[in-house]
Amino acid sequence: MARRDQLLRLMHISNLLQSKSKNGATYHEVKQYLENQHYSEKGYDNDLPFSEKTFKRDRNILLELFGVETQYKRSTMTYQIIDDENLENSKGIFENILLINAYKKTTDHSKIMLFEKRQASGLQHLDGIIHAIKNSKVISLQYRKYWETASQKKVLQPYALKEFRHRWYLLANEDDGKEFLLKTYGLDRMTDFEIHAKTFAKQEVNIDALFINSFGIVSTLNENPETIILSFNKNQSGFVKSLPIHHSQKILVDNNEEFRIEITLVPTYDFYQELLTHAERLKILEPKNVRKKYLEFIQKSMEMNKIS
Repeated sequence: MARRDQLLRLMHISNLLQSKSKNGATYHEVKQYLENQHYSEKGYDNDLPFSEKTFKRDRNILLELFGVETQYKRSTMTYQIIDDENLENSKGIFENILLINAYKKTTDHSKIMLFEKRQASGLQHLDGIIHAIKNSKVISLQYRKYWETASQKKVLQPYALKEFRHRWYLLANEDDGKEFLLKTYGLDRMTDFEIHAKTFAKQEVNIDALFINSFGIVSTLNENPETIILSFNKNQSGFVKSLPIHHSQKILVDNNEEFRIEITLVPTYDFYQELLTHAERLKILEPKNVRKKYLEFIQKSMEMNKIS
């Protein structure tokens, strides 16, 4: 596995090539960019100077680990990213690397970097689960739902991990010989985690298809998505642009009066909770059933918070 200094190089290389997607960058431009990004500072691998050989190896790792493929154009002696679609999936990893690197450079963390104090637990299981997924190992654990007092033992076939709102969830099939069904398990609700010697035969599953029309961690496979039109006041446009509500988001109107978008998904509880965070800045234009359900949430909240 690549070390921290190499991961930082990969991040900087991908950022540069993405920014120069039209014309690409020469090896010397890449090298100069890395030097400008303090490649030689303390914490990097000073025993391994950046060279064309190093660059070739880094490009191979970008492809193997992140699916980001680069090509060399001999006529201009430049390198380009062939398809930057996988860069979106890599951004979260690279952003975490940046965060860790910034943290390590800070001498007084408590005064400079103020981290969210409400952190979900369960991340200690990540390494073990990833190992089990890669090696098709059966796992067992105690699992307790929030609304239950007692935990239950689960023996699972792990398939994938999914993040939602700073929490990690495991997608797994119960190892009970019954009909195959991927369910979602929050890592913060797991205890007594174990990896077994027993392996299982993985079924072909398109994980992305399970959530293509979803908001959050609830799979909406085989459900019909709806086209939803949302109108925000102008002051909210920058926020919704920088952090899209859904990957299907399309901008319909963007002027001094209104910011209007279209999204296509299956509206679930998590989706309505997201809409409520925009509350007084949001108007649901279409469809009527989504607007009605949204207003039911607001009405219930008003009744619970009624001042007597």
